Amino acid sequence: MKRILIVEDDISIAEIERDFLLIEGFDVTIATDGAEGCKKALNEQYDLILLDLMLPRMSGYEICKTIRNEKDIPILMVTAKGEEIDKIRGFGLGADDYITKPFSPTELVARVKANLAQYERLKTGGEAKTKNEIHAGPITANLATHRVFFNGKEIFLKNREYELLILLISNPDIVFSKEHIYEQIWGMDAFGDLKTVAVHISRIRENIEKDPQNPKHIETVWGAGYRFKI
Repeated sequence: MKRILIVEDDISIAEIERDFLLIEGFDVTIATDGAEGCKKALNEQYDLILLDLMLPRMSGYEICKTIRNEKDIPILMVTAKGEEIDKIRGFGLGADDYITKPFSPTELVARVKANLAQYERLKTGGEAKTKNEIHAGPITANLATHRVFFNGKEIFLKNREYELLILLISNPDIVFSKEHIYEQIWGMDAFGDLKTVAVHISRIRENIEKDPQNPKHIETVWGAGYRFKI
């Protein structure tokens, strides 16, 4: 069972996060101030840390830097701030991902699973990693050459389409919201039109779906986002 540490001073938010993670089978611990959270993170064994930015006694930035100097563990920053400079600073200190309040609990769970899966792949390695390749059902993507094959036949995608496909096939069965996809793929170049995500999904489907109107691989999860099915 994967252990999650939530460092969050707003107990109502922490309990919501905990409850949804418990439903998914995680073992969850809550720390309500920065110093306590940092101590638990360093002295106990966890698989991922959900870290608020603004905390009493010790900030999320300080905690992130301290943990990263001692341990290799996924750190997902959770904060009410949305400015790009805060994200850049967090990533610079070693955060693996960033989610901004308010967020849906479903998206939070998806991000937790995605980060755990990514760390597991990096830790275990294997043939696909050695070859810089991702194998997901009929799709093979070479990360070194940016070439993508569907059922052995090369398909040609534009840069954003390629990045979006890699995000999905790297995390099969994980639902990603349009907001998360937009932030991850477009990032600081984003202008805020979520319709862009749907357009790019449609273009990818034209390359990998037998019937793009009834997709079998890139599914729309109504009200939640998209996921890749092998």
